Parts: sequence; structure tokens; C-alpha cells
Amino acid sequence: MANTAEKILEIKDLKIEFVSKDSSLTAVNGVSFHINKGEILGLVGESGCGKTVTSLAIMRLFKDTNGKITQGGVYFKDQNITTVSDREMAVMRGEEIAMIFQEPLTSLNPVMRIGDQICEVIRKHTQKTRSEAMEIAKAMLMQVGIPRAAQVLQDYPHQLSGGMNQRVMIAMAMSLNPQLLIADEPTTALDVTIQAQILDLMRRINRDHGMSMLLITHDLGVVAEMCQRVIVMYAGRIVEQADVVDLFKSPKHPYSKGLIHSVPVIGRRADRLESIPGNVPMLAKMPEGCKFAPRCKYKMDRCEKEEPGLFMVDGGRQERSCRCWLMEEAVI
Repeated sequence: MANTAEKILEIKDLKIEFVSKDSSLTAVNGVSFHINKGEILGLVGESGCGKTVTSLAIMRLFKDTNGKITQGGVYFKDQNITTVSDREMAVMRGEEIAMIFQEPLTSLNPVMRIGDQICEVIRKHTQKTRSEAMEIAKAMLMQVGIPRAAQVLQDYPHQLSGGMNQRVMIAMAMSLNPQLLIADEPTTALDVTIQAQILDLMRRINRDHGMSMLLITHDLGVVAEMCQRVIVMYAGRIVEQADVVDLFKSPKHPYSKGLIHSVPVIGRRADRLESIPGNVPMLAKMPEGCKFAPRCKYKMDRCEKEEPGLFMVDGGRQERSCRCWLMEEAVI
């Protein structure tokens, strides 16, 4: 099915390497995907598969690391933002693209009051006075469901709970009304009740503001609840792209199958949960062929020698693809 929706972000053949004096390690290799306007796209996979590195490439936040984009481009509204100046990118961050991180206490300044931190973001990008920016900050805190917003403006991060700090991060990200929000594991460190509240808040923001979102997570339950489409990454590569309904109904890649079958389901005995043996390979010790082959129960001799490309898969609500030689054989 052809996709006629307007794209707000498109990543084309992205390759990211971490370069040192003696060597280079490829963390993301040949990744291509897009996000439509108003869409929530899920990006899933185990720790170490390249999800966060991809998000940092979009935000151009490699400055303090040895990470480098060595191939491809990141296009925001058709502009390749990997080639814009640092000053232009600094303006774009916040005004057009914002990001919230997994652990808010590592992102918030522990010695600045909440109000001052939100005001700093607003005043950096606008001509608002401090009092005007503080009013906007208060309104943002109220919008994300924080009670006693006026008091919270005067609080420090350590005086708030994890859930409250995450709401502050979302308020800060929304303060300039960006068109794209990147959320990197936004609920992982929160208890189940607070997690549900944060996800409901993000869904409401998407609905009321038409804000596009890239939701990075390892939790397939979150993906099922929040996303329209989903990308599965493994060892720095996309292994499957599909409509979220199609993925859960009929996963094609063995890794996707393993992830879905390892999710607890009401009525299924715990001892019947499947697990994926082994671990994501280290960057310095990538297998020669298919990167998932050492953990795959379907592997063939070919899989250990040749890495498959992405095969287009017939059927489904939208175009879908899968990186597996078995797609060529059409046996899974």
C-alpha cells in the first residue's frame, strides 16, 4: 500500500561510527525510516541495538563523544540537518525538535529551580521577559497535570518524584511547541501507575497538538498502546518495519517473534513464556552474516555467511519489510 501521508522526518541510509585513534566501531548501519506528521512511531529493541544512538544523531548530540555520522542523512521537513551549522541546529532543537530522556534527574540541573530551567529554554528561543516566560512555564506544568504548579516552579528536582520530574521534562519539551518529540524510554524508571499516566499524557499531547513522536522503548506493551507503526532494531540494523497491528498479529523476523512471544499474556502460564537465548553482540565482535544468526532457531548455513537485505513483505495494512533470508524462501 502506498503511503501518501506527509513526512516530517526521514532518515536515509544512516551509518554512525564511534571512531578512536586505532579503530572505528559501527553502531548504526544503513538505517532508513520516516515519521509522518501527527504519527507516533515506535522504535524497539534490546539495550545495545542502536535505538538511542539513532535518536542522538537526529538531535546532533554527539558533540561530547567520538560518535560520527559517516553515511546518509537526516531530513527534517526535507532539509538535511546533518549539514546545517551548529547555530542553526541549536535553534532547531527545542523550537522544532525536542527530546525527553529516560532518566529525568540526569537531564535536569540539580541546583536550579524548576521554573528557572523551563524559563531558560523559553527565553533562549524567544524574546519573552522573565515574568512572561515564568507564566508560560506555569501554564505548561498545569497542562501536563502537575498540581501546585506555582509551588513546583520554586522546587528543585530532588524535591519531586520521578513521575513529577518526567512531567517537568515533557512540559519543558512542549514549551516551544515543537513539531517532533523524541521520547527515549520515557517511562522505564517509573512504577506502573505513573507509567500509565505519562503515556496517557503523551497520547493527549499527540491528539490535541498534532505533535509527531518517535517513541523509543524496549516495552512492546507500550508500543501496542501508543504507536501506529513500529520499527524493530537489532545490532544497529532495522530487522522489521510494519504497522503495529500487523506486527503483533503476524511478526515476520525471528527476533520480532521472540520479542512478542516473551511478553506475558493474561491466561498464559509463566513457565510457557519464551526467551531469546544469548545477547546482542558487542560492536567489536559482530557476526559475519546475519547479526541475529547466533541466537536464531531458524538459521541456515547461508545466514552465518551472508547478511540479508530488507525484503518487502506482501500483505498487511501498510508497506512492511523484514531483514531475513527466510523471507526470500517465504517459509516463516
